[in-house]
This record gives sequence, structure tokens and C-alpha cells, in this order.
Amino acid sequence: MAESFGTSFTIVEVTSDGVPEPTKQMWLALAKPNQALTLVLAAVPEGWTAEVVPAVLTEKQQRMFEELNLKPGDVYRIAPE
Repeated sequence: MAESFGTSFTIVEVTSDGVPEPTKQMWLALAKPNQALTLVLAAVPEGWTAEVVPAVLTEKQQRMFEELNLKPGDVYRIAPE
């Protein structure tokens, strides 16, 4: 039986292997933390690293992310402000 992705958002920070200045990006995944890492790493170039950001979403952020209409297992790059 397949494992469920869950119904909560996980924020993942990825870092490029760029030299001399690595690039950082923030991604959102509608998946459990361990699955979110795998899903985001599959979406970024090979050689990048990823880690889950321990963050508690505010009610406003939760609503904003829900408006993206992501399905379980989807990932979304959060544009820098």
C-alpha cells in the first residue's frame, strides 16, 4: 500500500552548489517532512542540498498556501519578497 503524503505544508530551504556564492531558495511541499525533502530535491538541479525549515505557519500563511490549490505531493517554489 502506498504511503500517504499527509495534508500539512512543509517548508524546505534548498542551497545550490554554486561557487563562489551559493544560491538559497525556499520551497513549499504539501507532504510530510521526510517526503518533502525528496520531492523538492527531485525538482531542483542535481547537487543541490535541502533541509526542512522548522516553521509554524500563521493562519494567514496557511490560508495563502491553501489558495495555491496544491495536491498532496506537490511542491511550489516560494518567490523571494
